Amino acid sequence: MRVTRPWVPAAAGYAALLVGLLDILRGVIPGFRGGLVGVVAGVLPGTVTTLARAGSLLVGVLLIMLAHALRRGKVRAWRAVMLLLPLGALAELLHWRHPLAGAVSVLLFVVLLVNRHRFQALSDPRSRWRALWAFFALAVLDLAVGWVIVGLHGYAESVPAGDRLRQVLLGLFGVEGQVRYSSALAADFVYTALAGLGALTAITTAYLVLRPERPVAALCPRDERRVRDLLDRYGGQDSLGYFALRRDKSVLFSPSGKAAVAYRVVGGVMLASGDPIGDVEAWPAAIRCFMDEARRHAWVPAVVGCGETGGVVWTREAGLSALEIGDEAVVDVAEFTLEGRAMRNVRQMVKRIERSGYECRVRRVGDLGEEERRRVRAAAEAWRGTETERGFSMALGRVGDLADDRCLVVTAHRMPGGGLRAVLHFVPWGADGVSLDLMRRDRSADPGLNELLIVRTLQAAPSLGIARVSLNFAMFRSALARGERLGAGPVLRAWRRVLVFLSRWFQIESLYRFNAKFRPYWEPRFLVYPAARDLPRIGLSALRAEAFLPSGVPRLPPRGRHRPGPAPSGDALPAWP
Repeated sequence: MRVTRPWVPAAAGYAALLVGLLDILRGVIPGFRGGLVGVVAGVLPGTVTTLARAGSLLVGVLLIMLAHALRRGKVRAWRAVMLLLPLGALAELLHWRHPLAGAVSVLLFVVLLVNRHRFQALSDPRSRWRALWAFFALAVLDLAVGWVIVGLHGYAESVPAGDRLRQVLLGLFGVEGQVRYSSALAADFVYTALAGLGALTAITTAYLVLRPERPVAALCPRDERRVRDLLDRYGGQDSLGYFALRRDKSVLFSPSGKAAVAYRVVGGVMLASGDPIGDVEAWPAAIRCFMDEARRHAWVPAVVGCGETGGVVWTREAGLSALEIGDEAVVDVAEFTLEGRAMRNVRQMVKRIERSGYECRVRRVGDLGEEERRRVRAAAEAWRGTETERGFSMALGRVGDLADDRCLVVTAHRMPGGGLRAVLHFVPWGADGVSLDLMRRDRSADPGLNELLIVRTLQAAPSLGIARVSLNFAMFRSALARGERLGAGPVLRAWRRVLVFLSRWFQIESLYRFNAKFRPYWEPRFLVYPAARDLPRIGLSALRAEAFLPSGVPRLPPRGRHRPGPAPSGDALPAWP
């Protein structure tokens, strides 16, 4: 029986990280080249070669890059270390400078060799050829630029071409050659320039070799048909199930084909959305396929927006943890009414908008003509309010597709003339429900138009066989609600103040207030994650998936542009505010 040592990749990664930091310190701070730190760095692998002594900064950066790949169990990183360790040990033993360092390298080589089965994660297969071509292209560029630099700053006209080429090659490795320069300043400039070119080539090549696989998420027609079959049988389990049909998601099926998980890989995070689709008894098998795929590529597994049932299965089957991130507003159509004091504001707003001459129409996509579907798509695009289409876990990403003929389109028209002024789009939630996909309106339209659209949807729902309507997702709804109650503690009140402050840029409090107008019941939604240290990375990946961080760099939108009003009115309503 094979003995598993799950700590080996992490230990190897942290060792490489320590060595890389020490190398950088030794390269930047002269005082770190000796003393206890120098002794420790001289014993650990990575600092035992002549290259580490000539270019400790470069080696430090490379080792830090290698450390992350080792910790993730990347097979390419293991191969690189297995090549480095014996070479370093051989160099030290031959020169007999640090025999202890050579012995440590041999010992680590044996340990990593015995535990080679712990390093099986794949990198991007396309990176091999890209790294090779990038290395050759940059190498040629380095030689050409280095030849010119040495010629401009040194007495190169009297130096044979072979010696001049040798000078460039040594400089790329951070080693000074024999060519004399016009001044000490010129010598420093040439050394720095050549070493920088070499470092750029090495770092770029290492990045391409070690970077994680980035599959193109796409829902092929065959998988789409299989998902639709599952939704026809089990679509009523989760209001987010239909969003698995986004065509920029991939799908993994259980071996029996009775359950599936929709996901996308963003920034090394394998991000699933909602509960698994299909038979609950087949969910564990689909989850195991998901986790196996994540381990195979060293992706961080995570689920955003799953329900309570899904969260229980995910945490039990995958050994993950769950964090409540908000609540979904669901309205029971049979219990909805505009009567009563609690609905007074909505009732008055609806009547005022109707007196302004607005008319609402509630129809299935399949009942619209081609010309009207085109107008609805054009209007939704024009009123989006952002350059990119937002949404991942709670947005379909398209409107008016004939494949989605059961989707519900609610339009508002200004009479007389019938000009289109607002659109709601709902996706099916089983046989008797719908889930809000997007809510957009002309920004010049009267306030309160969204309230009118939702009220008319709820009133028309019984005639369409709809018994439940899922509205927006309210991020951290419970914290906002509890934080304003009498007797709330100081921590809860402080957290609520933070959320209210963030609502200046993101639709957090406004979505909660808007949803609460319709007296819904609240269904909690969860984020499922492996460990607390992965939460920042998962959060950034989720924001990128929702298109709030299209460049991958955290950035708040400027104040004053696309600020949410009393009710959401412009962007697709996402799972993240």
